[in-house]
Parts: sequence; structure tokens; C-alpha cells
Amino acid sequence: MTDIPVSRVTPSPFAAALGLWRSADPIQKVAILVGLTLVILALFAPLIAPFDPDSQSLISRLRPPLGFARAKAGYLLGTDELGRDVLSRSLYGLRLTLMLASLGATLGLILGGALGVIAGIAGGRTEAAIMAAVDTQIALPFTLIALFLLAILGSSIEVIVLVLGLYGWEQYARIVRGEVKRMMTMPFIEAARAAGAGPFRIARHHLLPNIVSPIVVQFTLSLSNIVLLESTLSFLGLGVQPPTATLGSMVGIGRDFMPTAPWIVIAPAAMILLITFAVQILGDWLRDGADVRLRAR
Repeated sequence: MTDIPVSRVTPSPFAAALGLWRSADPIQKVAILVGLTLVILALFAPLIAPFDPDSQSLISRLRPPLGFARAKAGYLLGTDELGRDVLSRSLYGLRLTLMLASLGATLGLILGGALGVIAGIAGGRTEAAIMAAVDTQIALPFTLIALFLLAILGSSIEVIVLVLGLYGWEQYARIVRGEVKRMMTMPFIEAARAAGAGPFRIARHHLLPNIVSPIVVQFTLSLSNIVLLESTLSFLGLGVQPPTATLGSMVGIGRDFMPTAPWIVIAPAAMILLITFAVQILGDWLRDGADVRLRAR
């Protein structure tokens, strides 16, 4: 009697997303909705923003949000010290902040992940040199390193992405190196070596597919920290230069007007808090889902 092959039904992306939604607790569902809303606002900022974010009108400067005395029609969240629409600048600032943070986090993932794989496979002096660089990075306050690099290289968007990409690479390197060292002793790696597979093939076909989960979790956790770093640099005046808006630069400029016009700071600061809230909650969720020991409880 021959066995009848049974075909496996791959769930559709919608079904998979629905399953993830059902497995989330209420706080995680709120974080998902907040994150999706922020991404949609950032992607469609040019269509949603009611005004040009850099358009100035000194006659309309420091107008409060709608509902308050002296509010001007059309300016939902009021205007800043140059009469620019706070809502429009917040949307465009959200767009640029998320773009810079995503590019920086991706660059750090590539750099740290590659060095971690090399250290785990090569071993010896190569591993010692890479881990010495990791320990040096951990020992030095990165904010000082970022200030030093920006003071020397300038504050162009390319330099800012490079600086943000150098943040957190050591965490990827440590995680990936540890996972690679653990898997290099497993039988399937020994079998691949016996079959004549070289280091590049082993890394591509056997190691990388098995370390995706911890890398994705670390990416989400690093993303919120990079958002805060970019906001800190912009707050100090070393990030993207005016008139281009980022959330951090809006907070930095608006701090001088806090006693008389707090709405200039409230909108971008609230967006920064929402970004960090959503990313941190989702990062914890992914970590719990990727951890076999936690799933077994």
C-alpha cells in the first residue's frame, strides 16, 4: 500500500496577519495600531499636510491650535515662531525621522551582522579583533562619538545616516557571533563541511536563515533608540539643519517658546513618544514569540 502524499496549505499573508493580531494582548494591539497609523501618516504626509511645511507667514506667527483664543482657521495645531503650520511640519518631520532611523538601523544591522558572522566563522585573531572593537564601542558613550563625527564631517543627511548606522552595530555583532558559534558545532554544519561547502555557502544557506529571528527582534529594539538619538542630535542643533523639519529639531527650536507657545513642542514630542512606545512594545512581542523557552510556558 503506497502512501498518499499530503499537500501542505500555506496560509495567506492576510490569514497570517490575522493570526498574529489574535495572538496579541490589548496593549500590543494598541501598539500595532499606533505603529501603523504613524507609518501611514509618514508615507502620505505630502497628501495629508494642509500646508507647505516651510511656508512662512509672520502675520500668523505663534497662533494657538483651533479652539483657543487667537486661533487661525485652517491651522489645526497652531503655528510656530515663523508662522509655519505645526501639523504640516510634524507630519514631514515624522516622515524624515522614520526614514533616517530606518536607514540607520538597517546600516547597523548589515555592519554588525556581517562582522558577527565573520567573527563566528573565522575565530582566532579575526574574532579577537572584532570583539575588541565591539568592547571598545560598548565602553565609549556613543552620543559623544556622534557629536565628534558630526562636528568634523558636517550635518548632511548622508553623514547623519552614517552616524546613526554606527549606533548599535556592536549589539548585532555580539548576538550574531554568539548564534554562529553555537550553530557551528551542530551536526548539520559538520555535514555541510563534509560535503565540501565553503564558509560563504555555509553562512548563506545554513547560518543566516537560522538567526533571522534574533536579528529582527534586535532591529525593532534598536529602531526606537535610534529615533531618540536622532531627536537628541537635532535637539542639540547637530542633526538635519533648518528649515528642514525633524521631530527632534522641532522640539529643540520650540523649547525657547514653551512658556508662551507650548503647542510647538507638544505635537512632535508626542510623536516621538508614540514611536518609541509602539516599537518597544512590538519588539518585546517579537522577542517573546521568537524565544522558544517563553513560548513553552
